[in-house]
Amino acid sequence: MSNIRNAFRNGKAFIPFITCGDPDLETTGKIVRELAAAGADLIELGIPFSDPTAEGPVIQGANIRALAGGVTTDKIFAFVSELRKDVSVPLVFMTYANVVFSYGIERFVSRCAETGIDGLILPDVPFEEKEEFAPACRAHGVDFISLIAPTSANRIAMIAKEAEGFIYLVSSLGVTGVRSEITTDIAAITAQIRSQTDVPCAVGFGISTPEQAAALSGSADGVIVGSAIVRIIAEKGRDAAPFAGDLVRRMKQAIG
Repeated sequence: MSNIRNAFRNGKAFIPFITCGDPDLETTGKIVRELAAAGADLIELGIPFSDPTAEGPVIQGANIRALAGGVTTDKIFAFVSELRKDVSVPLVFMTYANVVFSYGIERFVSRCAETGIDGLILPDVPFEEKEEFAPACRAHGVDFISLIAPTSANRIAMIAKEAEGFIYLVSSLGVTGVRSEITTDIAAITAQIRSQTDVPCAVGFGISTPEQAAALSGSADGVIVGSAIVRIIAEKGRDAAPFAGDLVRRMKQAIG
């Protein structure tokens, strides 16, 4: 069983997202350690990209700050190697196809495996184009994570059947960001997914409060929270770690 699947074995998984290098890699390291201590079951690490199309203003801002600070993919790989000396929770990279292409798919995925990255999410790669990346991931034991959106109705079975690690269920249409309410019928989509696979399903996009996390975790196997944490980092900068940890603790408690 992959490390990612193990993250879902003890009840509902809580999955925070942060951008590597925002405001710098030393602070990112402190935040990751704090999130792990606060009960995060799996952590998504964003590799910044200059044109993050699926992101709202909060995560776009984090990308800009990280790139302005001089972060690079090589520096992030070195950072993850260092992190792995004392952080054991599963780690997943979330980035864009161009980042992987420009680095070289084989080279990128083999370095993921070497440094201790368990999975890869590329939100701009549709299911039909995943075979450009999936074989390298399979060869190196890195789970290529599939996304299912509310508009995927006719494709859910197809995507779910080939899913690895966990399925990222997008709760809302549009870009990432905090939402006051989420109206998608998550229960209906997760029921469809479960009829095709036993790969766990985590819901993300727009979840910002412990109450929302609790409501959405009812039918999913886990909850993903990004913008609400990245916003804390934008506000608190190098002092963000305990504040981000506090939110994760409360979210984790809420989903039980």
